[in-house]
Amino acid sequence: MKKILTLALALALTVTALAGCSGKSGSANSDKTPEELTELYSSAITDNGGEMVEYNPVFTEVKEDDMSAIILENLGLLVEDMKAFAVSSSVMNVQAYGIAAVMPAEGKSETVTNALQSYIDAQKASFEQYLADQYEVANSAKLETLEDGTILMVMCEDQDTVFDAISAAILAD
Repeated sequence: MKKILTLALALALTVTALAGCSGKSGSANSDKTPEELTELYSSAITDNGGEMVEYNPVFTEVKEDDMSAIILENLGLLVEDMKAFAVSSSVMNVQAYGIAAVMPAEGKSETVTNALQSYIDAQKASFEQYLADQYEVANSAKLETLEDGTILMVMCEDQDTVFDAISAAILAD
């Protein structure tokens, strides 16, 4: 009986030690500079965001002479709340489409998450009585915080596949 108990405890200790070693570090991207994160997010969305990225190019900074400021305002995001970001979103109210990858600034995770959830809720309300197919896209949007702290929102056709591809690209680096 003692041998079985000792063996069971040794096995449990071994499994616990191996499980601790197998986990991927959640802070792999936290060591990156904002510029490196921005490039990572931009390429992940561009490469995996689907055909809508062609019509709604990814932007990573706010410029006065383009739509970036309007899109960020529409998403409810403030530059000072983000360490790094990349966004592809439609400003036309005929399609529920938006992809955002954001590394929030220190202490701003809840602020960023709430802003993106409010955007999703507004899109659902906008399309509920207007375009049923776009309401379903908005209703199926995914918003999650990844292991590395990145907040990822995906609202588009086939959002599960797009979300998985973008999150895998972000976490693989």
